[in-house]
Amino acid sequence: MPDAARTSLVITTRDGDVRGHGRGDVVSWKGIPYAAPPVGPLRFRAPRPPEPWTGILDGASFGAMAPQGRDGPVPMDPSIPIDEDCLTLNVWAPTPDGVRRPVMVWLHGGAYVLGSSAQRIYNGRNLSHLGEVVVVTVNYRVGALGWLDLSSFGTDDDIFETNIGLRDQIFALTWVRENIDAFGGDSANVTVFGESSGGASVTTLMTSPAAKGLFHKAIAQSAPATSVYGPERARVAAERFLELVDLTPERAGELRAMPVQQLVDAAEKLVYEVPEKVPGTLGFAPVVDGDVVPRYPVAAFQKGYAHDIPLIIGSNHDEASVFRMMKSPLMPVTSDTVSTMFEAIAVDHPDLSPARIAEILAAYPDLPKSAGALALSRDAGFRMPSLWIAEAHCRTSPTFVYRFDHATPVLRAARIGAGHATELPYVFGNFGTFDRDPTFWLGGRKAAQQVSRRIQRRWVAFAWHGVPAALDGSKHWAPYDERRRTLVIDARDTLVEDPDAELREIWGEKVLGFS
Repeated sequence: MPDAARTSLVITTRDGDVRGHGRGDVVSWKGIPYAAPPVGPLRFRAPRPPEPWTGILDGASFGAMAPQGRDGPVPMDPSIPIDEDCLTLNVWAPTPDGVRRPVMVWLHGGAYVLGSSAQRIYNGRNLSHLGEVVVVTVNYRVGALGWLDLSSFGTDDDIFETNIGLRDQIFALTWVRENIDAFGGDSANVTVFGESSGGASVTTLMTSPAAKGLFHKAIAQSAPATSVYGPERARVAAERFLELVDLTPERAGELRAMPVQQLVDAAEKLVYEVPEKVPGTLGFAPVVDGDVVPRYPVAAFQKGYAHDIPLIIGSNHDEASVFRMMKSPLMPVTSDTVSTMFEAIAVDHPDLSPARIAEILAAYPDLPKSAGALALSRDAGFRMPSLWIAEAHCRTSPTFVYRFDHATPVLRAARIGAGHATELPYVFGNFGTFDRDPTFWLGGRKAAQQVSRRIQRRWVAFAWHGVPAALDGSKHWAPYDERRRTLVIDARDTLVEDPDAELREIWGEKVLGFS
């Protein structure tokens, strides 16, 4: 079939028929509801099944984005509406031909407060075409509507559930299990993958009993896996949110009828207030609730409670650089804020010796400068949580660790390097997804495309077989074990034993994070 040929294909799902639209050998079905609109009495409640529809749902357009501000640091397509009725997903698949193909389910990032499956960088067509896989991208509730823990303010007649965004993700994975075979996918071979808060959602789901059996492999990219908090910290954030909307805890039920924009505005204030007060913490994040999240995820990995499935996990060489550029408080990027972060960690860990904190800080001699603060923040937020998980998970399951080092000349010149999220266009093969993409102003497109092909081949080989091979002469990616072999991804892939050995030894095995 020539690439220009366009087709349509109707698939019958659990809830009704949906029409897909094809270009070349890949068909997409967009905006499929996987849950009922979470409005009115369902606001701040766990997702419910959607009402079946009659006729044929046209899958030509993405569903609405979850409520959030449009003026954030991530470019959003202004044509995509924002609405509480946002619990939809999208499917890209090779034209169904009777072959059952692996399924890759993407959870977008955005610090739990922004993002959408409709972002152009997440278009699944290229990945589906290259890898002969079924790609699913998911919308879930963000900000206060998805991650505010109001459970302690509920009553028997007015219940607020915990971890709403995580429950949305689990509901979407359940939809995949029940429906994806009709699209040519294999519901017994599902890989969940995500980046940033999406990556941390992956590692959290790997320790959630409610998610067990819904996916069979996992890829966690730049996961701030320790940004999962206890009930007390979550309650303080919820109390402050209520103050911002002029409600007392006894009146929390009035949130269900409050205009959604008022909730979004308050959430944006809280997003900035929380890390400014306690650097290194987030305003919204999963909470250890004894139910969906029974334990702190990294501790659960260390105690052997994570699901026994293959895992790819890694981080980028210069994670924190983009936060300095955006002047975002989401990560501490100055020596003062980094020091304040460690002071707060010490308060949360009274058994933590001052000597250990001093030893860690001393390992970053450039700490008084921006470079040292960025390096320490990167390791505290991303690199060490990934290594703590890998160290534990490799004892029971195949585990593969990477470090993404590749950067185009303009990113190196701008001192961004391999910053947070810069690997995303490589994974999806979607370069030039911004209206004016400066990434290649100084060249480097050909090299980037070659790196992208290798990453894509590894990711889809992992989805097919559980081993991230790239059958094009690329470096063999050995599993992580006591030798701590790590794939360093750059213009050429290299397999390096324990590339961050000195820092890893100084940080130690005891998890440093906020409770």
